[in-house]
Amino acid sequence: MRGKFVIEPLGAHDRSAFSCGAAPLDRYLRAQASQDVKRLVASCFVLVETATNTIAGYYTLAATSVPANDLPTEALKRLPRYPILPAALVGRLAVDQRFHRQGLGGALLADAALRVLKGDTTAFALIVEAKDEDAVAFYRLQGFCPFASRPMSLFLPLATANKGATEHPR
Repeated sequence: MRGKFVIEPLGAHDRSAFSCGAAPLDRYLRAQASQDVKRLVASCFVLVETATNTIAGYYTLAATSVPANDLPTEALKRLPRYPILPAALVGRLAVDQRFHRQGLGGALLADAALRVLKGDTTAFALIVEAKDEDAVAFYRLQGFCPFASRPMSLFLPLATANKGATEHPR
């Protein structure tokens, strides 16, 4: 990672120069994210380069649930026999093109996992909906597993993320 960064809730940040290369993700940050936060639909966190106050990336986090029968048998072995399980959805994740290939996407996902793990409510996993095969490959490198019936939807058990965080403290 170049420079120093901080991840914080979206506030009065200048979003006008953010460009990740995907127009819908750029447009979301500029025009929709604040509304979703105000309406309690999602939380939005931005990765800010401290020296320049530039938004280098962002992600959104929201509550969701997963039908237990959507999970692979191996994942179910460690879970209670509930028909629906609580999860946290990383609805959007983007890194500005100027900051690509610096590990910032992984840092954003790690931050999302830690926020859920430290929260007052719990979830068994982070869920993502990949937009394309490149995104699937990225999430798989981060330890996410695809749902059997939905290969573009992936999950990361938070027990796995928590184990990694305690074995590799920042």
